[in-house]
Amino acid sequence: MLELDEVDVVTRGRAYLDSLARRRVAVVGLARSGVAAARLLRAAGATVVGTDVKPLDALGQDVAQLPGLGIRLLTGDGPGRALEGAQLIVVSPGVPLDTTELAAARARRVPVIAELELGWRAMEAATIAITGTNGKTTTTVLTGALLAEQPRPVLVAGNIGTPLAAHALTFPADGLVVCEASSFQLEATDAFHPRVAAVLNLAPDHLDRHGTFAAYVEAKARVFANQTAADCAVLNADDEATRALAPRTRARVVWFSRRRALDHGVFVRDGWIAARLNGAVEEICPVAEIFLRGAHNVENALAATACALWTGLAPAAIRRAVGRFRGVAHRIEFVRDLRGVHWYNDSKGTNVASTLKALESFTERIVLIAGGKGKGQDFAPLAAAARGRVGYALLIGEDAPKIAAALGAETVPVTRCPSLAAAVETARALAGPGDVVLLSPACASFDQFDNFEHRGDVFKRLVERLE
Repeated sequence: MLELDEVDVVTRGRAYLDSLARRRVAVVGLARSGVAAARLLRAAGATVVGTDVKPLDALGQDVAQLPGLGIRLLTGDGPGRALEGAQLIVVSPGVPLDTTELAAARARRVPVIAELELGWRAMEAATIAITGTNGKTTTTVLTGALLAEQPRPVLVAGNIGTPLAAHALTFPADGLVVCEASSFQLEATDAFHPRVAAVLNLAPDHLDRHGTFAAYVEAKARVFANQTAADCAVLNADDEATRALAPRTRARVVWFSRRRALDHGVFVRDGWIAARLNGAVEEICPVAEIFLRGAHNVENALAATACALWTGLAPAAIRRAVGRFRGVAHRIEFVRDLRGVHWYNDSKGTNVASTLKALESFTERIVLIAGGKGKGQDFAPLAAAARGRVGYALLIGEDAPKIAAALGAETVPVTRCPSLAAAVETARALAGPGDVVLLSPACASFDQFDNFEHRGDVFKRLVERLE
């Protein structure tokens, strides 16, 4: 089990913060994580310059307040000037690491790290890191809900929208951090050492950034880079690409499986989530008590259970928390029932694999709203999943033509819509009692929206206004 009071060999906490004093640090990218990083660095006494390609008036009030803290801003251009003389560079997740400026900085032996690394180094709490292609946020929030059943303070943060750096100065050393970690964050880590590292699944995603699936997997595998035999790796035994990661970690592997009983791990048996970690099988929770729809959410509950058991949480406490958990916004989120038509928001379905799982969660006929920025994905798998499930596909955004071609007229009737609002109106006209209208784009949102949350919120407002 996890020894929560062990101290990492790497310098962390107050000693690390003291080492930042008077250092010249550049923060590249001024979204939420960049702002949190800049604030933390300045509080530690660093000389900070923040940079973003967007002009200042497009960056929001949080950025506008930074100069008042003594943080210099260089906005509306590339990071070149901001990196001059920098002794440390902190990059936001949206900033590619292969830019000319960052490559030159690395050639000068300037450390380039993610905000995730900075925030983790600045605090001392033991960390559970959860990554994978799909289900990260739900599993992270569920794990946090499970651990809230024990007395230690719990912080749920990371790629979920709450930067670690925002809480590094106040979160206690005896607490537990449950951290969603993206490939963008992990590829810029160095010392990051989660005591528990979970990989839920792996499917092609972000190929426009990583180039190949192999490179994407390499970024994900960095979650294991600093683990030792005293740590835990939670892996999906049902996912071939994830199974292949087992030799990559020095940690003790705890498997989870929805499809079969395991010699060592957490699995489904006779309608129960069960665990065999010390020889005997222990029943944890009836699968029927999981509120969330879809087989993939059973897998998320298995992974969260494995993480919680490793910290020593009792099965009864896990069962209580699983039964109370009602999910996360934008993940197959029920919006409303309008005259017998159920509307669901799955705006977090930003890749093909995620939308496949969403489609498989329903037995009702689906009116699917999909499309956006496809990130170089192959949309062909959508056709098989849509056949017999999707009555109509309403396509929006930049890659709507590619999705239409992949679906094919013989699979499902396709309608191109100029906007999400138009798609919602068309769905209302097409859907009848007993149908589901599902926003699950299989694409990123950045062609039309700020992020997937913005897209999902717009969808929910549109649906709520329907009469």
